[in-house]
Amino acid sequence: MEADIATQSVGLTSSADFSIINLFIRADIIVKIVIIMLIAASIYSWAIIFEKFRLFKKINQSTLEFEEKFWRSKSAETFYNNLPSEMEEDPMAMVFQDSMQTVLKSKSKSNLGDRLTNIMTTNIEKQMSVIEKNFTFLATVGATAPFIGLFGTVWGIMNSFQSIAISRNTSLAIVAPGIAEALFATALGLLAAIPAVVAYNKFNSDAKKYYNKLEDFSKRFIAII
Repeated sequence: MEADIATQSVGLTSSADFSIINLFIRADIIVKIVIIMLIAASIYSWAIIFEKFRLFKKINQSTLEFEEKFWRSKSAETFYNNLPSEMEEDPMAMVFQDSMQTVLKSKSKSNLGDRLTNIMTTNIEKQMSVIEKNFTFLATVGATAPFIGLFGTVWGIMNSFQSIAISRNTSLAIVAPGIAEALFATALGLLAAIPAVVAYNKFNSDAKKYYNKLEDFSKRFIAII
């Protein structure tokens, strides 16, 4: 009798342990897959967030320096021939380089403005595609992670009701672990989605501002050519 009481006590103590590791270990295989997916999505989202934060900080600074030196130069061709090496990876500098190559290689000056406009538009789109890389992933995580977490929650609660049906015991101690695992999936879904949505909105706004910079430079550059 004492042994049975001790065993029940250990079981209750174990089931009452709601640490994150134990919640994962006790979870159903479907809930485990959901948790792993959400953790992986969250980690990759944060990696993108840090990478984009560094990228925008870098290109905003390098573009500002490029514009200052470009508009102080004697001519576009002189600046092109003496472009500092540290600026060659700047998106605006790359748009300028590709466009200047077209101008210098062009034998005919007729319709040069139209051709240059098309080339600069293509070059700007090329640079923006690099800048906006992985934006779709952030948007997808922000839109789907809560629903993936909700799926894990629903599945966990279903398992809890099955436990009630099998044991025929409506005690909260029977269903508490399953419900805790289910709610853990929801929490992870929100944990993955909220930073992704905030980051996507910020970086999308930053990308639009940078695109406007490139567009403005393109128009002014074509005007002087």
